[in-house]
Amino acid sequence: MAMYGTAPPDLREVGLRSAAQQESVAAIQQAVFAALSSTTWVGPARDKFGDDWNSRFNPNLEALKSAFEAAGTEAMSRADALEQAMGVTAAG
Repeated sequence: MAMYGTAPPDLREVGLRSAAQQESVAAIQQAVFAALSSTTWVGPARDKFGDDWNSRFNPNLEALKSAFEAAGTEAMSRADALEQAMGVTAAG
């Protein structure tokens, strides 16, 4: 028989881990920005990478950060709702 659902603490952990992934994505962004601003790199390859970074890569990373934030928020909200339905006080 299949089981559906989760325990609120497990769901809360998923929420916290999802939200924390934003920091990993931000670290990638910061590393690339730092490399681009501190490297003496000129020419068509640099121009192409810069254009790709600004038009595709960085916007996709921003979207990924937003998705992690939304997933984390959703998981935490669901954990709170489950605890409320079960009559359990959420851990602070």
